Amino acid sequence: MLKPIAFGTAVAGTLDILFAMILTIAFGSEIGSMLRRVGSGPFPQAVEMGAAGSIIGLLVHFTLMAIMAAVFVVLVRAKPQLLDTPYRTGLAYGVITYFVMNWLVVPLRFDTPLPPKPLSIATQLFAHIVLVGIPMALIAARYLKPRFA
Repeated sequence: MLKPIAFGTAVAGTLDILFAMILTIAFGSEIGSMLRRVGSGPFPQAVEMGAAGSIIGLLVHFTLMAIMAAVFVVLVRAKPQLLDTPYRTGLAYGVITYFVMNWLVVPLRFDTPLPPKPLSIATQLFAHIVLVGIPMALIAARYLKPRFA
């Protein structure tokens, strides 16, 4: 059970943070600043901490991803038939994580307005479905689906 959580965290977490870095640069901001903002969720002082705040942001990001991976693995262990259609399951989980993060967690923590802007909805849905949900589902299927010889 730990392998799919660890591997899912590493793969989805890396894909997602690389996409966030690309978007950050594309919109003219600094990667360090984006990471410090992520870290400021649980540690508000991270925004003022320079490189240490950026490292905290990276750790917070991968911690959140580990939670998402662990929840996913628990769900598919309880309902293994979900792994019969990993792309559909990954798509559904990506949509769920999108709504939890962007309509609940982020607005509650940062007092952001709802609904998000259309570009934010598009980029975040892409990230949560293609870079998080589907990879986690494929990894879980690889490690947890029974194999027949």
